[in-house]
Amino acid sequence: MSTAREDILGRVRAALGDVPPGEAHAPAPYVAPPGVADPVALFAERVADYRATVVDAGDDIAGAVAAALAEHGARRVGVPAKLPGEWAGGDAERGTDDGLSARELDALDGAVTWCAIAIAETGTFVLDAGEGASGRRALTLVPDLHVCVVRRDQVVATVPEAIAALDGRRGPFTFVSGPSATSDIELDRVEGVHGPRRLVVVLAGR
Repeated sequence: MSTAREDILGRVRAALGDVPPGEAHAPAPYVAPPGVADPVALFAERVADYRATVVDAGDDIAGAVAAALAEHGARRVGVPAKLPGEWAGGDAERGTDDGLSARELDALDGAVTWCAIAIAETGTFVLDAGEGASGRRALTLVPDLHVCVVRRDQVVATVPEAIAALDGRRGPFTFVSGPSATSDIELDRVEGVHGPRRLVVVLAGR
């Protein structure tokens, strides 16, 4: 094992032998891709490609969330402690995620969260458990339905922009691109294996 390691490192050193001092560890400058004309529209398109549902809520976040929960028959809903109280309204039975056990999480019909930031080019939103805005990772992995509120001003065009925006914030961070899905060697898609089978993204703001 150690011999193989030394052999690999030796080849790396040899390859860097003609690099001037001080240049070997210089990072390549980041070159942004061509600008995205409408990051929010691209984000919604990519999210829909993942077979998630996108709802344009405008300013009525509570109404959109309540409608999404009702559509999926979600009565028992878990939410992070910092989620605005009215966002899990309607007929849902709201339960704050204060250390719910695995059994209690499994008994939930769904979870409602918001996100830290969203990425247009990949159709991804980022959950930030460290700030309490998204709750524990388990809250969005165990229930079968996840409703996530994404404000339009949270959508950036690229992954590097998202990483820069998250700098200094506490994690752990979870990057979510569509409902949980996997496929076998024959490419038969199966959803809900490693997380929620159903995902609703509520776009908020104008």
